[in-house]
Amino acid sequence: MKIFIIVGMPASGKGIAGEYALTEGYPCFSTGDIVRAEVKARGLTPGPDTMAAVSTELRGKDGMGVTRRALAHALEQDSPVVFLEGMRSWPEIELVREKAGAVVVAFLTPRPLRRERMVSRGRPDDSPDAFEERDRREIDYGAAVPIALADAYILNTSTMEASIEDLHGIVQGHLGR
Repeated sequence: MKIFIIVGMPASGKGIAGEYALTEGYPCFSTGDIVRAEVKARGLTPGPDTMAAVSTELRGKDGMGVTRRALAHALEQDSPVVFLEGMRSWPEIELVREKAGAVVVAFLTPRPLRRERMVSRGRPDDSPDAFEERDRREIDYGAAVPIALADAYILNTSTMEASIEDLHGIVQGHLGR
């Protein structure tokens, strides 16, 4: 099994990997989806503060609780390729690499474009007023290190189709096709 770990700052386009995985028939697990599902299961009102609190709680003392959940789902799959999206620290990357071959792909998008996309996507946990705070929280979680040490990069500044094409090239290259 080859796990493609998708990293990047909020609204950088990480979700494009999920779209790609769906069209290719590969499983994809997102730590953000796990957090959103937990918020819903608890009957909480989704919002920036609620999402941050539940995310921090689920991460646990070592910061890897949500990643353990996503990785467990990934390892249950009968697929040669699985996508994991949303790892925030290098220890999370190492945890995945202990269990399977992994390729870290970072989505890069300039801050003004990320803010614009965050406003337009309309998730309950997206708030233009909390943009800076959310970025700081991600950096505090350690998100900058996996981005800096990624195996491949996608500069996501144009269309979704262009980023999907870039991702396809990366995946095929790592699968030897």
